[in-house]
Amino acid sequence: MIIRPSTEGDGEVLAAIYGHHVLTGFGSFEEVPPTVSEMLARRAKVLELGLPYLVAEADGKVLGYAYASAYRPRIGYRYSAEDSVYVAPDAIGKGVGRALLSGVIKACELKGMRQIIAVIGDSGNQASIALHAALGFETAGVLRNIGFKHGRWVDSCLMQLTLNGGETRPPDTPGLPLGG
Repeated sequence: MIIRPSTEGDGEVLAAIYGHHVLTGFGSFEEVPPTVSEMLARRAKVLELGLPYLVAEADGKVLGYAYASAYRPRIGYRYSAEDSVYVAPDAIGKGVGRALLSGVIKACELKGMRQIIAVIGDSGNQASIALHAALGFETAGVLRNIGFKHGRWVDSCLMQLTLNGGETRPPDTPGLPLGG
């Protein structure tokens, strides 16, 4: 398995993997899978910020993808990112998520980020919670019954990873180019 930057040519598989999770799980609170062009537009916004958008590939097949996005759009959050990880159904439990998230963390460290936030849909999503915990994330809280999907109320589990000394020293990079 290799971890590589995503390309526009990955659009269809990115949409297929994400679409599966939109329709069957709680990792996203979207209910209608986005089109390939929408997925590529979202990818472009991530790359414009200088953040990573990675895929895991084996034998020419994309097994999953992960990226970091701005945690919030306000300038005060310019040193904080939010991670997202999605793995193809037939690749779950094979180390793909860990390899991808490790790559995202490393890229965020190099970018000078100080915090990565995981907003995990469904506090019962033990696989995602365990993955993040294994890579050093700590639980920051749970937003109870914050979303409604698949006929039930769903929590969001917030986890946080401090990078580059966190709040112990001033920033050494300009951070993300955010507004207001």
